[in-house]
Amino acid sequence: RNTTEKSFKFTKLLNSENSPTLSQHAFTLEYSTNPAWYAVQALPYLMEYPYECAEQTFNRYYANVLAAKVANSTPKIKAVFEKWMAGGKDSAALVSNLQKNEELKAVLLEETPWVLAAENEAEQKKNIGILFNMVRLAKEKTKQLAKLKEMQSSNGGFTWFRGGPDNRYMTQYIITGIGHLMQLGALDANDKAALMPIAKKALPYLDARIKEDYDYLIRKKVKLDQNNLSHTVIQYLYMRSFFTSEDIANATTTAYKYYYGQAQKYWLQNSKYDQGMIALALHRTKDAVTPKGIIASLRDNAIYNEEMGMYWKEFSTGGYYWYQAPIESQAMMIEAFAEIDKKPETINDLKTWLLKQKQTQNWKTTKATAEACYALLLQGSDWLGEEKKVEIKLGNLMTVTNANAEAGTGYFKETIPGDKVDPSMGNITVKVTGKTAQSTSWGAAYWQYFEDLDKITFAATPLNLEKKLFTENLTDNGVELREIKDGAKLKVGDKVKVRIVLSVDRDMEYVHMKDMRASCMEPVNVISSYKYQDGLGYYESTKDASTNFFFGWLAKGKYVFEYSMFVTHSGDFSNGITTIQCMYAPEFTSHSEGVRVVVND
Repeated sequence: RNTTEKSFKFTKLLNSENSPTLSQHAFTLEYSTNPAWYAVQALPYLMEYPYECAEQTFNRYYANVLAAKVANSTPKIKAVFEKWMAGGKDSAALVSNLQKNEELKAVLLEETPWVLAAENEAEQKKNIGILFNMVRLAKEKTKQLAKLKEMQSSNGGFTWFRGGPDNRYMTQYIITGIGHLMQLGALDANDKAALMPIAKKALPYLDARIKEDYDYLIRKKVKLDQNNLSHTVIQYLYMRSFFTSEDIANATTTAYKYYYGQAQKYWLQNSKYDQGMIALALHRTKDAVTPKGIIASLRDNAIYNEEMGMYWKEFSTGGYYWYQAPIESQAMMIEAFAEIDKKPETINDLKTWLLKQKQTQNWKTTKATAEACYALLLQGSDWLGEEKKVEIKLGNLMTVTNANAEAGTGYFKETIPGDKVDPSMGNITVKVTGKTAQSTSWGAAYWQYFEDLDKITFAATPLNLEKKLFTENLTDNGVELREIKDGAKLKVGDKVKVRIVLSVDRDMEYVHMKDMRASCMEPVNVISSYKYQDGLGYYESTKDASTNFFFGWLAKGKYVFEYSMFVTHSGDFSNGITTIQCMYAPEFTSHSEGVRVVVND
């Protein structure tokens, strides 16, 4: 990113000749020259969500309009879809990330709880050809629009599900979505003619709700000079900024001006998502000062990272509410910076973080997918139209290029068998050329080898593992833990506690951790079950030679896992290593170092 050439050192491969017991198995390279296409592959999810609520109905319409906009923006994009659907090597683009690279994963997909998730994602990707069929697009838009109209009440509000009461948040969400499509220029004359009556009917309903909020403050004699902004009010101001030509009713004007002034005064006391909405709402209504101050504050509080781009600390933790969702929050930041700041390098930094989330996660909500696709595909520079040439040099022995790369994503993979692997291949140089070669692209190098377990050393990657063994000893002061060092002496009957410390520097999904154990030890807990600790839910499965942990969602942070075992046999044993891998992105893998234990009779 932001460079055309970069070098990497695979130190352990370079030093592999120093071990007489090590034998090579394979060395694999993979690279994606244009990962922005992975966002396109997420679009079919929007059109096939099974529930008939107002949000999903609108998002199906939104997906079809967005698909038409993407497909019509350049002929090359349409040609890529046709290649994907035609079969051959390009059809691999429509396989779920969980199903790819089976030979590089530490556990078979069939052994995990995520087989159905893989099948579902593969099915979604295969539907991309259906989504981008232009005849179907026109029919589907009409069909979803008719359903949406049925869900709008006579007072202008939308129900969540048909037959229910009108829902303020849902109405604001749908009208905001219509504003997005207008802002993009994605609506043709027929679309505008159909959508504007819907919006014009909903706006007085929403104006009336904001007046009710203000009247409540007056009735309860709340101090009006204090911060009385709510997330719903901020969302209203943002939504209303798309429709500045539509007059606000006289009865609502006082309430609108009050909350507008509140936003100008108290923006700093709100979440980053809210700050983005406030900045856009004020900018579109001709406030020339406050939005620039908000953008400057957001820039000062952002985190910058060469690999991850630009983001904010709270986006790594997320939350339970709609205004705390990380993907949607980053999409809002992209929209705000693109419209107010207008610096291409900043927008690309922001888009990079969003794209990196797609690398290790499967966007599971229609809302996140819609907002992310809107931000990635249609804000800032055109990443989809980029063409790059990639050369990867392995020492002075081999050069791998993207001559036969997959259409769109530019993905390619090369596997070198063990008898051709040379330690000097650990010197890796990647060179990317082309008009837009400085935008984000990524890849991975995997070295697979056989080695005695106790000779394996710690691996430092975005996933970090530290494994220690302790003996549990009863003393006058209670249970005391003593660390077992390499080669320490144990006795049959000793109780041993395993402690695994896991650190992860980004959010990940579908993560598998496997802890091997010496054949002289038996775990106390032999029943597999779902567990929950420190805000993390996971499935723990006990096998003959290992204990397995499956994390459907692993948030950025540090975690400690412990379980107990009894020593059952004497002898000299390797206790093995702990390995961890993101099944969705197998390049994110790590392992602990090996430990040896000696048990006396």
